Amino acid sequence: MRKPLLAALALVMFVSACGAVRESRLNPFNWFKRSETVAVAEVTPGAVQDPRPLAQQITALKVEPASGGAILRVTALPPTQGWWDAELVKRSPDENGARIYDFRMSPPKGQAGVNTPRSREITAAVFLTTRQLQEITSITVQAATNGMTSRR
Repeated sequence: MRKPLLAALALVMFVSACGAVRESRLNPFNWFKRSETVAVAEVTPGAVQDPRPLAQQITALKVEPASGGAILRVTALPPTQGWWDAELVKRSPDENGARIYDFRMSPPKGQAGVNTPRSREITAAVFLTTRQLQEITSITVQAATNGMTSRR
């Protein structure tokens, strides 16, 4: 009688401790909240210029936990099909924990048609290490007409 009671009590205490981990910063699913749309920020003078134009519009931004850090995955919608060489280009050094990326991609080589928005979507991603994430409180990705931010 005594052993089952002790086992049940230990199980109850173990399961009750799981609630504290769910809201803690140790849980990778709590690292960043849902993304939100923000206004386009101005480019700082003296920043490295990339010849590729900015994506027209950002449609999705997700920070997904991964082994050793997180993956920042961003989807953009160009005006036509055929855009390529998409990349998230980091702007200047982080300021007060805010990291800003530009979503840049190369235009099509020739004439390109316009089809459904789903067929024009382009996704780019970058891996952020756990050490980088310790210093970051918000991540912003800029396009030509909008930007999106994910905060802790």
